[in-house]
Amino acid sequence: MSHRNHSGGNLAPAPAGSSGDPTRRPAIPWAELERQALAARDRAYCPYSDFAVGAALLCEDGTVVTGANVENRSYPVTVCAERSAVVAANAAGQRSFRALAIAADNRPPARPCGLCLETLAEFSTGLPIVLINLDGERVETDLAELLPQPFRFTEADGSSEEGGGPD
Repeated sequence: MSHRNHSGGNLAPAPAGSSGDPTRRPAIPWAELERQALAARDRAYCPYSDFAVGAALLCEDGTVVTGANVENRSYPVTVCAERSAVVAANAAGQRSFRALAIAADNRPPARPCGLCLETLAEFSTGLPIVLINLDGERVETDLAELLPQPFRFTEADGSSEEGGGPD
């Protein structure tokens, strides 16, 4: 995982061919994703832990879906910001993701929990992720680095070893 204390950056792959190449994907708008993750963090409901988290998920079509953690006095019912964003995106028909920004007031920036990592892995294995905090610290990583061996069904139960959803 690379630690960088800067506000810019781009984890998008190098452009394929010329600028007119139809396979070229637009650069990931990290500054905008980070801004939206911070704004989502302000909407978190966390009366028990006081640990607010916001997430901004960039969908393949350029749509950004945000999520915030929502706590419950019965802790297992709590929904994390990352899963909140994935569920909202899925409900809107979005299942292909390009990038994720996560904002929390933690030093170093907070990593997603195991439930969130497995949820993200259902839809993408190499998702670029930026973790930020309120001090401007920024960590660039990706889902494969945070969860190198996601859960997959085995062929013994009739399922594909590949498992998961679309990448």
